[in-house]
Amino acid sequence: MTHKSKWLLFAPAGLVLVGAGASMLPWAGGLKEKGRPAPEWVAAGTLALAVFNAGLSIFGRGVVEKVLHELREKPQPATMPTQLDRLRLPA
Repeated sequence: MTHKSKWLLFAPAGLVLVGAGASMLPWAGGLKEKGRPAPEWVAAGTLALAVFNAGLSIFGRGVVEKVLHELREKPQPATMPTQLDRLRLPA
């Protein structure tokens, strides 16, 4: 799997999970407001935060894959020799 295909998979998946986790937080708060037992709304809030953080992690991996794609798969422009390169003796 190329870096580009990983980037195109991870970045949107991460955004979906971030959105899902953010949407679940008010649900957990609503359970608390309705007077549900503490273990129920605490578990819901923990699940919401876990989904949100997983989304951030997966999106971050997508960013890494994008950078690797930029560095490794796109052709790099030729660079001018530096002063140090001019001083080196041929092998």
